[in-house]
Amino acid sequence: MMNSVMLVGRLTKTPELFSTESGKKGTYITLAINRPYKNADGEYETDYLDCMLWTGVAESAAEYCRKGDTVGVRGKLQTRIIENEDGTQTKKMDIIADRISFISSKPIDNNVDTPFSVDNEETDLPSEEVKNNKEKKKKEKEN
Repeated sequence: MMNSVMLVGRLTKTPELFSTESGKKGTYITLAINRPYKNADGEYETDYLDCMLWTGVAESAAEYCRKGDTVGVRGKLQTRIIENEDGTQTKKMDIIADRISFISSKPIDNNVDTPFSVDNEETDLPSEEVKNNKEKKKKEKEN
């Protein structure tokens, strides 16, 4: 059996980091994903999918991502039971992300973003060499 999800979408808000009582870091993100076809009214619809990120993935997303950025998420589906105020129970499907790929974002202070990925086993961000190559390519494009 297999439980694997891969998504690419835009962040609906800037991720905010939180800590559990045990000190584990996490963040929730919501991806807006446009459907590739038009509905009966001739409009594209959008799905909004909630994802949970933990540890290094969460810290990196909170530090480097912001509303509107395009990211890729790899993870798994997990079901949990939520008790409503009226005492009834509802199932909720969560996406637990184990990897996030930073695909594109709006430039800040004329910096050009380089796509890179972070997962729970690999939390290192791009090296100085990658950043220097990015700046070199940007200068070459300007000339």
